[in-house]
Amino acid sequence: MIVEIDESKFGKRKYNVGRIVEGQWVFGGICRQTRSFFMVPVPSRDKDTLLAVIKERIEPGTTVISDCWHVYQCLEHEGFTHLTVHHSVNFVDPLSLAHTNNIERLWREVKRKVPLFGRRKKHIVGYLARSMFLMAYEEDKRFHHFLQEVAALYNPLQPPQP
Repeated sequence: MIVEIDESKFGKRKYNVGRIVEGQWVFGGICRQTRSFFMVPVPSRDKDTLLAVIKERIEPGTTVISDCWHVYQCLEHEGFTHLTVHHSVNFVDPLSLAHTNNIERLWREVKRKVPLFGRRKKHIVGYLARSMFLMAYEEDKRFHHFLQEVAALYNPLQPPQP
């Protein structure tokens, strides 16, 4: 399996110019073979935080492709095959043909589904869940899948728990 990983900051800029003044870091990955993906809000992009999510979400022995963020340099010592792309030089590594285009595309799609105005940092989990649901199911089948998920959570045949 090959998994592309990356982190992205969901934030806003004042008047859409200048530095980002506030926001929430989100770490994510996408499997090239199955197209399944994950997105996890993280408090920071430090080694301990990201490595914990990687170990929880990605099986050892998987080929992991990332950018050259220094935190990822330990992945080979953790049981992963690690390929990198140096985005300052190119978007596809000429030797290994590694790229992170799929995860970058995923960030673009998710950010399109997050509200532009009135967004709150405390609601980031809900924004991500909504985006993941919208991307997982086709438009004409979403309501059916929504009802299936609700029925799985709230089984009408079981009495409510006190």
